[in-house]
Amino acid sequence: MKYAGRLAAAAIAGVLSLAACGTDDNNGGTDTASAPAPAGSAGSDGLSGTINAAGSSAQANAIAEWKKSFQGANPGVSINYQPSGSGAGVQSFIQGTIAFAGSDSALKDDKGEPAQADARCKTGKAINLPMVIGPVAVVYNLPGVDSLQLSPQTIGDIFNSKITKWDDAAIKKDNPDAKLPSTPIQAFHRSDESGTSDNFTKFLKTTAGWPYEPAKAFPAEAKGQGAKGSDGIAQAVKGAEGAISYVELSFAENSGLTKAKVANGSGEFVELTPESAAKTVEAAEVQGTGNDLKLSIDYATKAAGAYPIVLVTYEITCEKGLSAEDSKLVKSFLTYTASDEGQTALTGLGYAPLPATLVAKVRTAVEAIS
Repeated sequence: MKYAGRLAAAAIAGVLSLAACGTDDNNGGTDTASAPAPAGSAGSDGLSGTINAAGSSAQANAIAEWKKSFQGANPGVSINYQPSGSGAGVQSFIQGTIAFAGSDSALKDDKGEPAQADARCKTGKAINLPMVIGPVAVVYNLPGVDSLQLSPQTIGDIFNSKITKWDDAAIKKDNPDAKLPSTPIQAFHRSDESGTSDNFTKFLKTTAGWPYEPAKAFPAEAKGQGAKGSDGIAQAVKGAEGAISYVELSFAENSGLTKAKVANGSGEFVELTPESAAKTVEAAEVQGTGNDLKLSIDYATKAAGAYPIVLVTYEITCEKGLSAEDSKLVKSFLTYTASDEGQTALTGLGYAPLPATLVAKVRTAVEAIS
């Protein structure tokens, strides 16, 4: 049975606005009274051991922040997170070499990943736990053009190598007042399997008639140039005039990259902000069963002021079936990441905390890990 549950717009907007102001708003964010005490706070469990994890590079900055705080409170714990990409992380989890995987998309039914992950968990099932909202920015390097607007169709044609120069008629149509140079376009995509690519190609498939099936692996037929990881993409765009790519917002901001406005389903060109991303997350529905919190995003939203390319990054682990040591450590760490303290830590990093309606489900699911 599916969880229903459209996320309330006001609650989400309030929570996401924390990313802009860096303050804790208990009315628009999470419920402090109901939140579990952050695991690893002074004098808590005396935890010790190593958590091995890997996956999404888009959430690497969040993990680094969480790791610093959690290990500071638990000096006996070492968190070893390798930002190998979502696809590699999921495979490592399925193979049993890590305790949890970070992924920018939930386990994929069409690739048989849920069944494989359940088999790895042996005595339980694998669960997708959304942990942070990460809008995907379309970033570019075009000196003299500071405010670029792109429709989904134009974006799709750029990344499918149909539009190859910046003064193409389609880009001019999107930007009637801009002075566009004839600079060749250098379109960069992720060379590794990535949940960011999966979400980006889902957006293109939904809105731009993208001729390829959405996947973590960017289609070779679309050509372009590859770069590994979110950090690799950010560096590639920064170093190449005429470049364009897609990358999670925290990496765009940390690298000082220019972000394009993107048209939503109503044709409105929208700047990427925490508030505009909130209006798309409003349409998300929880589709998993039990404590599996897989979400569905409406990439074609027509809501006024909604920025349409949004991903939710997950931690994937076993509800039951980890070793006793891994279960205790992972449960403690994820209890912290889902706490008010852990979520508030995201606000200055280009991420957005989970809305109250969703974080309550995440906390319930984490509590069930054993």
